[in-house]
Order: sequence, then structure tokens, then C-alpha cells
Amino acid sequence: MHGPNTLPSTLTATVVRLLTPLVRILLRNGMSFKAFSDVARRVFVEVGTRDFGIPGKKQTVSRVSILTGLSRKEVQHILEEQRVPGGSEAGERYNRAARVVAGWVRDREFTDAAGDPLPLPPDGERASFAALVRRHSGDVPARAVLDELLRVGAVERQEDGRIGLRARAYVPSTSELDKLDILGADAGDLIATIDHNLQRGAADPRFQRKVMYDNVPRESAAAFRALSAGQAQALIEAMDQWLAECDRDLNPSVPGAGRVRVGLGIYYFEENLNQDPEDK
Repeated sequence: MHGPNTLPSTLTATVVRLLTPLVRILLRNGMSFKAFSDVARRVFVEVGTRDFGIPGKKQTVSRVSILTGLSRKEVQHILEEQRVPGGSEAGERYNRAARVVAGWVRDREFTDAAGDPLPLPPDGERASFAALVRRHSGDVPARAVLDELLRVGAVERQEDGRIGLRARAYVPSTSELDKLDILGADAGDLIATIDHNLQRGAADPRFQRKVMYDNVPRESAAAFRALSAGQAQALIEAMDQWLAECDRDLNPSVPGAGRVRVGLGIYYFEENLNQDPEDK
């Protein structure tokens, strides 16, 4: 049983832990508290309106006001504003480029006998970069995908004109905007999974695990960083191959009803716990 003040204090401490790294990013990128507050108000109203209605009744401004603690005037003003789109150009660019790289790694038409990605000619009906893009990124122009992958250093033009894959995963390494977009997508997915497990985890749990020790020497941390990266990449590639076979954009003949977005995220974390400034 929770004590009378346990939940509020625990929730406050949880919010502080969530906000600390986020505020660090916001300040580094020039977002003021007022700008953050404006965004928070809008999200409170949108979530209160969408997710906390009473079944069978239309959600009202008064109820959203009570839920959020904002005035009816503030709620009404926010509801009348043009809503910020949920997607973004950076997010779309990330998704299509990531799918092309994943297809290059696992699709047998684009790998050699050992399973390694083949260098591909730019054009051609089969076993070309253009064919790879058509199969794994729909009707997006191959040139646009190639420019993006060249921009982040994921591919290279070889002397014979073919396109070679340099990285087995697409990671935007040069654009701060792209990285910030991934922050919102990936952190949002993790928090949504935790929320699901808090609400319905007993009946319908979603996988959420981590392994952590807090007295590891730097040398072992470096070794674990390399070990975990290799094993995590192998698992992600295996999961990608399984999911690709079920995705109706890639395989229109897949049977079944509805449309669900599913995936698996893996992340590495490390924190220096030394108290001596000279040993940091």
C-alpha cells in the first residue's frame, strides 16, 4: 500500500529524473522555459482532450480545464490554435533511409554468399541501388535516398561507380535536427511502453528490461560497450528481418486485419560515478 503522500513525491522525483537530461538538451539548443511551458500547455490539453474523456460523452473544455489545471480560456485558446503536425520531414527521411540500409543488409538479392552487403551499381532493374530503394522505400526517388546516405557517411561512391555500404545501420551523424527528431521518437516510444506496463502490464506486458552494475572499472566498461554494440546489432538485424516479412508495404500479400506499428529498441547507457574531479 502506498502512503498518503508516497505517490505525489514519487511522481515528482520521477519527473525530475526525466526532465534533467531533457532540460540539458533544451538549454543547449536555446529553448527557454517560456517556450517549453507553451509546448507543455498544448500537450496537456491535447492529451487531456484525446485520452481522458468519459465514455459515451463528448469531451468538454470544462473537464479538460479541471484535468490540466489550466483555465477554460487557456484550454479554449489552445484547442482553437492550429495543431502542430505529429510527423516531420526529418522523421520521414530517417524512416526511409533506415529501411533502405536494413534491406541492403538482410535482402539476399543485395548480399553476397557470405551475407555481406554488395556494392551496387546506381541504376538497373535488379541488384542495383535503384532497385534496392524501390523494394524497401516505395516510390521515393533513389537519388534522394542516396544523397541522404552520402550526407551522413553511411555509403560511399567507389572508383568503379558502384555504391558501397559503410555502416550496417543508418544513424544521422551530421545533422543536429535529425538527432533531435530521433530523441522525440525513441524516448516517446520508451515512455509509452512504460505507461502501458503501468496500466496493463499484468494482463498484457510489453518487454522492458535492462542490465546494470554500478561499480565497473573504465576498462571493463569499454569492453562491454563493444560487446553490447555487436550483440545488439545482431539482434536488431534479426528482428528487422522477421518484421520485414510481415510488413505490407514490402509484402502486400501478407494476410491480416488492421494496422499496427511495432518494433524493438535497444540503448546503451553509461554514467561516470567518480567523485574525484581528477579521476573523471
